[in-house]
Amino acid sequence: MEAAHLILDFSHVYCDEKIPKKEHVYWLDCSDIEECDLYCSERAEKEILARIEPYGIHGIHFLDSGNYHYVTGIMTEKIQQKFSLVVFDHHTDMQKPMIEHMTSCGDWVRKVFLKNHWLQQLILIGPKESDIRQVYDELSALGKREELQKKLITFSTEEICSGEDKKKIPKIQKNVPFYISVDKDILDEKYSETNWSQGKMSLPILEQLLSYFLESGNILGVDICGECQQGIPLPEYLRAEEINAKTNQKLFEFLTYYTK
Repeated sequence: MEAAHLILDFSHVYCDEKIPKKEHVYWLDCSDIEECDLYCSERAEKEILARIEPYGIHGIHFLDSGNYHYVTGIMTEKIQQKFSLVVFDHHTDMQKPMIEHMTSCGDWVRKVFLKNHWLQQLILIGPKESDIRQVYDELSALGKREELQKKLITFSTEEICSGEDKKKIPKIQKNVPFYISVDKDILDEKYSETNWSQGKMSLPILEQLLSYFLESGNILGVDICGECQQGIPLPEYLRAEEINAKTNQKLFEFLTYYTK
């Protein structure tokens, strides 16, 4: 079955980016789904899953702004085999849940790590070292030290900049497929303007890091989020959309080279 690429349009931001229509790219209007901005209720999660269901996860998927990054967790619920999740993000998205029975853009990675029994490794790339230390401290307090040693591989922005990240690469298991999720807030504002604080990574460096996993040829799916803030002044909004549209197009072309 040929991969189906998806655009999940929650805020109509992609309409403003003038994303061109392409073969095997399916535009899913999700703007009518309630209880899904930042926090996702169980009802909204079921509706999102139902809309994804006909297409599966084997493709490249655009998820709108970082407010909807939790959709990656919904995608991985469909994986019924051992896999590793690779997350490129300026934030850990492993906060303690603020609202019970709801998944948020800030805690979805933690939920996958603790509850998805198919997950072999979580490879988290891009947060600050201080944020990563907080994750280890909190999970250790839960008695998850053994799981942390086996399942959590982190590459802080400081390690990437210094080259220390290379020492951890041998820890990555390559005998299971990868699902890759990219939040463009990992990028410098030259390449993307998002509605969250951003890192300083260049697009060429991101592509270089992605290629390590893509060259394995064992990719279950890829998703991308990180669009701009809604409601900002029009000139600023148009500029942001122009920047984001160019980067989305470049990432799509780069990823389809490896996943076609």
